[in-house]
Amino acid sequence: MKQIIISILCLYTTTSIFSQANVLPASTQTQTIALTHATIHIGNGDVIDDGTIVFANGKITAVGKSADVSNAKVIDCSGKQIYPGLILTDSYIGLEEIGALRAEHDESELGDLNPDVRSLIAYNTDSKIINTVRSNGILLAHVVPNGGILSGTSSVMQLDGWNWEDAVYQKDNGIHFRMPSLIPYSKENASDEVLKNAYQQIDNVRNFFREAKAYLNETTHATTNIKFESVKGLFNQSQTFFVHCEMVNEMMIAVEFAKEFGFKTVIVGGTEINKIADYLKQNNIAVILNQMHTLPIMQDDDIDTYAKLPYQLQQAGVLYCINDFDEMNRGRNLMFNAGVAVGFGLTKEQALTAITLSAAKILGIEDRTGSIEINKDANIIVSNGDLLDIQTSNISYAFLEGRQLNLDNKQKQLYERYKIKYGITK
Repeated sequence: MKQIIISILCLYTTTSIFSQANVLPASTQTQTIALTHATIHIGNGDVIDDGTIVFANGKITAVGKSADVSNAKVIDCSGKQIYPGLILTDSYIGLEEIGALRAEHDESELGDLNPDVRSLIAYNTDSKIINTVRSNGILLAHVVPNGGILSGTSSVMQLDGWNWEDAVYQKDNGIHFRMPSLIPYSKENASDEVLKNAYQQIDNVRNFFREAKAYLNETTHATTNIKFESVKGLFNQSQTFFVHCEMVNEMMIAVEFAKEFGFKTVIVGGTEINKIADYLKQNNIAVILNQMHTLPIMQDDDIDTYAKLPYQLQQAGVLYCINDFDEMNRGRNLMFNAGVAVGFGLTKEQALTAITLSAAKILGIEDRTGSIEINKDANIIVSNGDLLDIQTSNISYAFLEGRQLNLDNKQKQLYERYKIKYGITK
C-alpha cells in the first residue's frame, strides 16, 4: 500500500511540474496574410530588403519588393527579419520527454535489426519540449528511432498538431543504420576481438540487405516478411539510408553499402568527414552534422573540430546541414550552432541554408519547404533581430503551412508567474 501511495505522489509531482502549457494547435489558414517591410532571407542565399511575402491557403503566393495586399491581413514587419522555418534533422523530440524517467523513453526497441519500427506512431504531440523548441523558430523535426543496429524508420513531423496523424509532414522517409563503433577509445576497445565483433555486426546488416534484395526481386511470396518489406523504399530510392557513424573507416563502409545496393545515403555525425570530403562528394553522399558544443572524439583532434566542419564541407561542395542533437538542449539551439559556423568561415546566408534549404534537400522535402518561394508551404518565422545571434534572436511570429502558431510555452509561463510573485517589473 505504501508503495502505491508513493507511486501516486510521484506521478502527481511529475504531472504538476511538467503540466501542459496552455498552447492549442493552430487552426487552418482561412485569410490571406501579408508580411510587409521586412528583410527577407530566402534560404537559398538571396536576401530581399524591405520586402513583402503573401500567403494563402497555406502556400506562398508572392515574394518580392512589392505585392498586391489589398485582400490580405497585413502584418507590418518593419525592422524585422523573416526566415524560412527551421528544420531539425536528427531528433528524438516527441519520443523522449524526461531523461531521468525510463517510462518517458519511447525512442528505441529491443533487438538489433528493427527496420520495421516506425517512429511516427510513437510521436507525442503533447510533449512539453515541442512548444519550447517551436518558440525558437524550429517548425519541422526529423524524428528518428534509436536502439539496435538497424533502428527503424524515421519521419518528418510538424511541431504542431492534435495527434501524430495531424503532425506528419513526410511519412517513413528513411531507415537508420547505427554503425558499430570502430573507434579505438582504449586498448580494450582496440582489441582484435572487439573489432571482429563490430565487423561481424556490419556483415550481418550487409547480409540482411542482400536477402531483402533477393526477396523484393521475387514477384510473389508464400509469406510476407515485414522487415524486408519495410526497406523496399531504399532499393527504389524513395527512402534514404541514414548511416550514423564518425570515423573514416566507418564512413568508407557506408559508401560501400551505397555502391553495392544503390542506396541514397546520408552520413549522420561524421567527425572525420573533412578527411574524405572529396570522396563523399564524388559518391553523392550528404552529411548531417551534429552538436558543435562538444569535445572531439580523438584526443589529438583540434578542440574546435566540429565548428570547422561546415566551412570545410562548404568548400568541398558536399551537401550538408547543421543539426543540434543534444540530450539537454533537445534542438532548441539549432540556429546558434549555425551562428557558431559563421565564426569559422561560413557567411550568414550559408549558415542559414544549412538549417533550412539544405536540411530540406537531405530529407527530400525541398519541393515543399526550406526556402521562401512561390508555391512552397508557408513555413515562415519572423525574428525581431538576427536569428543566428543569441543576443538578438527573438521570434515574434511563426507560421506553419500558413497557420499562425502560438509561441507560448511552459518556461515563458513560469517566467511570468514568478515575475509577478517577486515583483519584477522588467
